[in-house]
Amino acid sequence: MKSMLVFSRHRRLWVCGLLAASSMIASQIGAQSVVPRIASKILNSDQVTLKGSLHPMAQAEFDAGRVPAATKLAGIGVFFSRSEEQEADLQSLIAQQQDPASALYHQWLTPDEFAARFGMADADLNKVKTWLAGQGFSIDSMARSRNMIRFSGTVNQVEQAFSTEMHYYNVDGKKSLAPATELSIPSALAPVVLGIRNLDNFRPKPLHVISTHPDYTSSQSSAVHFAPGDIRIAYNIPSSYTGTGQSIAIMGQSAIVLSDIENFQTASGLTVKDPTLVLVPGTGSSTVYTGDEAESDIDLEWAGGIATGANILFVYTGGSSNNNVFDSYFYTVDQNLAPIISISYGSCETFFTSSSIAPYEAVGAQAVAQGQTVVVSSGDSGSTSCYGFTSLTATQQKALAVSYPASSLYVTALGGTETTAPDDVVGTYWGAATSSNVDKITSALQYIPEVAWNDDSSTNGLSSSGGGASVLFAKPAWQTGVAGIPSDSKRDVPDISLYSSPSYPGYLFCSSDTSNGITGSCANGFRDGNNQFLTLAGGTSFAAPVFAGMVALINQARNYTEGQGLINGELYTLASNSATYASAFYDTKTGNNNCTAGSTYCSSTAGFSAGTGYDEVTGLGSVNLGNLIPAWPINSASSASLVSTSTSISASSSTPAVNATDTFTITVVAASGSATPSGTLTLSIDGGGTAYSSSGKTATAALVASATAGTATATYQTSFATSGTHQIIVQFPKSATFASSVGVVQVSVAGTSSGTGSFTMSSSPSSLAVTRGSTGTELITVTPSGGYTGTVLMSYSTSNDTALTNLCVFAATVVGNYGAVTVSGTSAVTTTLSIDTHPADCGLAQSGSGNAIHMLHPVHSATNKGTSPVHRDSAPWTIAFAGLMLAGFLGRRSRVFRTMTGLFALLALGLSVSACGGGGSSSGGGSTSATPDPPKGSYTVTILGQDSATSTITGQTTFNFTIQ
Repeated sequence: MKSMLVFSRHRRLWVCGLLAASSMIASQIGAQSVVPRIASKILNSDQVTLKGSLHPMAQAEFDAGRVPAATKLAGIGVFFSRSEEQEADLQSLIAQQQDPASALYHQWLTPDEFAARFGMADADLNKVKTWLAGQGFSIDSMARSRNMIRFSGTVNQVEQAFSTEMHYYNVDGKKSLAPATELSIPSALAPVVLGIRNLDNFRPKPLHVISTHPDYTSSQSSAVHFAPGDIRIAYNIPSSYTGTGQSIAIMGQSAIVLSDIENFQTASGLTVKDPTLVLVPGTGSSTVYTGDEAESDIDLEWAGGIATGANILFVYTGGSSNNNVFDSYFYTVDQNLAPIISISYGSCETFFTSSSIAPYEAVGAQAVAQGQTVVVSSGDSGSTSCYGFTSLTATQQKALAVSYPASSLYVTALGGTETTAPDDVVGTYWGAATSSNVDKITSALQYIPEVAWNDDSSTNGLSSSGGGASVLFAKPAWQTGVAGIPSDSKRDVPDISLYSSPSYPGYLFCSSDTSNGITGSCANGFRDGNNQFLTLAGGTSFAAPVFAGMVALINQARNYTEGQGLINGELYTLASNSATYASAFYDTKTGNNNCTAGSTYCSSTAGFSAGTGYDEVTGLGSVNLGNLIPAWPINSASSASLVSTSTSISASSSTPAVNATDTFTITVVAASGSATPSGTLTLSIDGGGTAYSSSGKTATAALVASATAGTATATYQTSFATSGTHQIIVQFPKSATFASSVGVVQVSVAGTSSGTGSFTMSSSPSSLAVTRGSTGTELITVTPSGGYTGTVLMSYSTSNDTALTNLCVFAATVVGNYGAVTVSGTSAVTTTLSIDTHPADCGLAQSGSGNAIHMLHPVHSATNKGTSPVHRDSAPWTIAFAGLMLAGFLGRRSRVFRTMTGLFALLALGLSVSACGGGGSSSGGGSTSATPDPPKGSYTVTILGQDSATSTITGQTTFNFTIQ
């Protein structure tokens, strides 16, 4: 167990003064300088409506009653806006990052640099966390961008905090929950709150269409269909590029079966290469969702089928139903997991307002500033993307509309095309089957002419390329220069199109998803368990990952080792050159996305027609990648000379036991040359640092050159105290020689509970008395019975939460938001809690001298709505130590700086008291800081215990606590 380190009062003041001095140095070299914006006290009595917070599906006609008050909601996110100055600065930066003439061209920010420049001020974040805790919520985490806080609580707490009611709604045959009214927030938060997410569990729709002819048997009927080799031939994809050194992140909201991906690769004649699985922390355990599983299979198989050498990451959410693919997107951007992101989900714009969509656009802007290229499907319902959302009126469903996030200003939207009828082109564009019982994996002979995808029918409904004009976004500066672009002052969709029809000719894929209607998908090559049926589908869900793979090849070929950010400017610039457009693009001039499925699906509203140049069905058309790559400019930024790297991490055991040491091996490989990567790796364990999980931690590991040229390795050891999925993200930083790269590994720790028996808890002494401003200790003993083993998670409550707001409770071991005691045998286990009545010590605890369960998870009674204990950040201490280290470093390097180091310390000494929370006499007479010591008096403290794996196994103990 970790022992407590307690500072005496005079030592505390000495340390605080020294740290405050170094904090001043840190501020002089560009540390957190964001101006606080919450100007007044956050009061529940003074509230304003959060416009756009009512979900369109939460309508009275679908109401199915109140959600029980005790229902728990996890992963709720409050998103923060940027100030006007920050937003102007960000837009200016993005413009310069895309301007080859600018010194900032392709100088991408890291997530931490983005946070320091465009995140919230520490003071504001602390105020919001204090308010949330005061409503009884548990603070789960803070986004690395410093623009979002995640928290959890009960339905009752949500209703009280945001002045709403949580109701069930029966929509599209599913029972979902959502607030019944727009939310209200304290007016003091109105200037900074952009939106609140995950209070509902309506999920975005996957954008693929299952083939209406799943019984294609090409070796018998000569029907044709796309495998990866066909796409490579049709779009002239050079075999010399595979995407080596590039990473693509696929966004999902369902777990997958890895054997499906492996079967697809084998059937396609590709080397088997598993994607890296990344379960978003805090979204529940890995869970398969029907329909969504097939979408994830499609995206993973086809991105990897085009960029066969790229590192494919699958970022997905777990079983918490109020988390979805957008949380995967947020996490991928927040952690900067890959320079290319592919999303095949969307909802029609009618579901959004300019205010409700703002959090999503804020994340998109961050992605672009970090050099991430986001590729999105435009939708499969033609010009009426709202059709099928039954919560909308019939008029709304049949109106012209485009899909979001395809309409975002920060993405490349992919529409769809199709070939002419397969039977008409066999022998010209396709090779014939080799025999009656052997399928030809790659049969395309050349580029196959395209028309706009539109397979609408009264039998099968809407099946055509999503496109049109946005009602939410104005036309961006880059969408210009090409004939056909409407002068409508609106963002037009799509930007590029690729083959998407499920029938002309349809794409092959492999999946265990039962919604496909195929049993034993890809059990025999691409055929099912009976060696008969193929699994076929279409939709812009194929176009997006295929194009994401193409972007990886462009990045590799043109030396974009750190990504390109938003590529739309380059696409439209190249298309505006008539010679380049003729050679590098296939202009789709025929077809439309009119609604032709009949009155059940359509009103009299027509869609859009394809034509010369740009159109709102196929955008700029498709691409001849072999000609597009040499036309694409070579990277002229300083990153052009960097050698691409790939980082991987593996565990000695993928299923370690609780508290068992696991060894992780990290390998960094240079894509070319003989130079070997070196330096220090940064590891984020369970979203450690300022990222998603407050239970996480950060670490470093030094690289050591291996015997293989261009390869370096490192090892890291750790253990996990709780069951479930645990994740380590390792980041190799950019250097003067090598580009950055990221590796991820997940391990599954078996449940720690025996699932049987029980435990009792006791505390000693039964009455604890401490002098105000000092610390006392309490022994907590957990005694198992009935064969119980497991990890007991501890939280606490008091008889007067208001009076004990500033109490600090430290545990020797902390797991997540709880103190922890592990019982592995039949004997009782005792741990020590330190009860500190000087709140300034809370900051010292978080910087390494102890672990405070007080600041992380107090439990409030239903009748006590007093202010909750403050969750204080360790940032001031971290910055102070960093400044102290910097001062020492500069002092070693320069005689002048040695003198200045002492001067800085003297100048900053006056700040030490406020930086450390104030002083107070050594006799415990009370704090003189703005955060006072708890008042004298007699109280009752209850320590509550709950098994980490079996929530019904609980216990508690109570002791008297007196502050003298």
